[in-house]
Amino acid sequence: MIDAHAHLDACEPAAEELIARARAAGVETVLSVGTDLDSCRETIAIAERCEEVFAILGVHPHEAGGADAGRLDELETLLAAPRAVALGEIGLDYFRDRAPRPAQRELFAAQLELAARLGKPIVIHTREADADTPLALEGFTGTIVLHCFSSPALLSWALERDCFISFAGNVTYPSAGDLRDAARLVPPQRLLIESDSPFLAPQPERGHPNEPAFVVHTLAALAELLAEPVAELAERTVANTRAAFCLP
Repeated sequence: MIDAHAHLDACEPAAEELIARARAAGVETVLSVGTDLDSCRETIAIAERCEEVFAILGVHPHEAGGADAGRLDELETLLAAPRAVALGEIGLDYFRDRAPRPAQRELFAAQLELAARLGKPIVIHTREADADTPLALEGFTGTIVLHCFSSPALLSWALERDCFISFAGNVTYPSAGDLRDAARLVPPQRLLIESDSPFLAPQPERGHPNEPAFVVHTLAALAELLAEPVAELAERTVANTRAAFCLP
């Protein structure tokens, strides 16, 4: 399996221990995501120490009102690292509104321009921004991954754009029928699975800090939903993730 989205720098215990537990659970690769410049530096350091880890680097929309939003030259330098495979997670968050919306849109546009120039896939965070997210992405022609998919209203647009759609542990929650309905409609070659560690532990581990090893529960729930053998879905999502991020 591949965990398509985790925040190892935000997890406890240390990344090496989490990776060992993930390997024991059958998770062979983890894509770890930085959300500000310090987080990105730590994420690259983890990826350089752990051969199972690749890095996704970006400035999160929550940081749009801070100093890092104006330091994308430093982000570009970090993205030149061999183990940096994508730019993310970037986007718009009108649910938490931790940064002014105009600043979020400006930062999103700047990072989309950077991703296009570098030829990097992008990993999108979008909450309560179902109109502005597609609008911002109109001119972007690269690979798009919708992380922790939670906006069923965006599904039709996402399918038209051939986005990769990644589901996290919240798809296993009893109240998440709308997400499971969306998962049934995702083309087989576009489905990804993630932990979003340390957040959104799947139902069997709910109430505990999430970690990459727990992504097996999300895999099992989606396999049951799609009436597909677990091993086959694991193999398919590994192939999809490798394709999305051009992994070796």
